[in-house]
Amino acid sequence: MNGKGSWLLATALIFSLAWLVAAPRAGAHCDTLGGPVVTDARKALEKKDVTPVLKWVKKDDETAIKEAFAKTLKVREQGPEAKELADQWFFETLVRIHRAGEGAPFTGLKPAGTDLGPAVEGADKALETGSVDSLVKLVSDDAAKGIREHFNRAQEKKKLRDKSVEAGRDYVEAYVEFVHYVERLDRDAAGKAHHGEEEAEGGGAHHHE
Repeated sequence: MNGKGSWLLATALIFSLAWLVAAPRAGAHCDTLGGPVVTDARKALEKKDVTPVLKWVKKDDETAIKEAFAKTLKVREQGPEAKELADQWFFETLVRIHRAGEGAPFTGLKPAGTDLGPAVEGADKALETGSVDSLVKLVSDDAAKGIREHFNRAQEKKKLRDKSVEAGRDYVEAYVEFVHYVERLDRDAAGKAHHGEEEAEGGGAHHHE
């Protein structure tokens, strides 16, 4: 094996180990081995054509992906073990660059079958069936439930806000959570949030208390 091949396999092994120890979490669909990004990557590697994965990265990142793809194809020829490690390295590289282009964090690939939550699954089903009605109802019901829960908590705290300084602080905390929750919903509904932004901020509309 030449020096370049050895370097690629070593890198792939490091990424593979990082993936194995990463804690599974519900997150963006593209983070999973069963997600659309990796699915397209598998097809591209089998056909030896990088074109199917280029849509997942920004134009400025095309060269980096093409170079990684070429290296992966070369190492894949060196045997089953090399193929497995090289593929894993390419998946990691592609998803990392994809998420960076969307301004989203990347902590490693998650196993296929990772629970992504009803919203993501509903979005996929909507595209498969051509109907979005069930997804709209799901998200609308969750949003309404979250608003009511935050509102009721803030309303109860408001009744006691003048009892003491501590009670006033409890109300302020509940008030801020309520307003921020509604603000996030409105911002997301208006399309102002970027892909993966809710993870970077520590929660989104479905992370209400």
